[in-house]
Amino acid sequence: MIVPDDNLTSVRRWFQGLRGRVLAWTIGVVIAAAAGWVLWVDGQIRFYAGRDEARPADAIAVFGAAEYDGRPSPVLRARLEHALELYQRGLAPLVITLGGGDPADRHSEGGVGHDFLLAHGVPEQAIIAETQSDDTEESAERLAVIARANNLRTIIVVSDGTHLFRIHAICDRDGLRVYTSPRPVGRTISWDRQAERLIHEIASYTLWRLHMH
Repeated sequence: MIVPDDNLTSVRRWFQGLRGRVLAWTIGVVIAAAAGWVLWVDGQIRFYAGRDEARPADAIAVFGAAEYDGRPSPVLRARLEHALELYQRGLAPLVITLGGGDPADRHSEGGVGHDFLLAHGVPEQAIIAETQSDDTEESAERLAVIARANNLRTIIVVSDGTHLFRIHAICDRDGLRVYTSPRPVGRTISWDRQAERLIHEIASYTLWRLHMH
């Protein structure tokens, strides 16, 4: 059967229109799914940032931040001071400081944390310094090793509020039972800085989840 040229043209146009509608629908679904994911992760980050679960536990773990030639950065110092306060309240008999450092540096985040706590009255036997991890995931993995070696069943984890949702998720994956406790924020954080932190955490958590699969 011979189909007239004008009918062929109509059929082609119909298929082109259908293909365009399917593509637009697919793009719309992908955008909606991505937006939904971002909103969900953002909600979880904010939930953990605003919630202090500190309670009696077997240990307190401080996730590392920058150190400057053996001195804690303001962020790391704030985390360490919060962990010290939890220790002094008697919530746990052991503090674990986490974080490595630049291979060219003489110091590590975990080592600087150890020295800070020691200088503020925490006994040597009440501190474990982990000094090899390079990022949050490695710190959580090494924390799990330390926990198993020392029969630690519950741990209070200390970090910045926006960091805690990702820490909790990674620790849960590694079989750790953790209670999150955000370090106090000493001053109001600007909108752009807060947005930067949220974007970083949303991207980092998303990449970690993708890596898991």
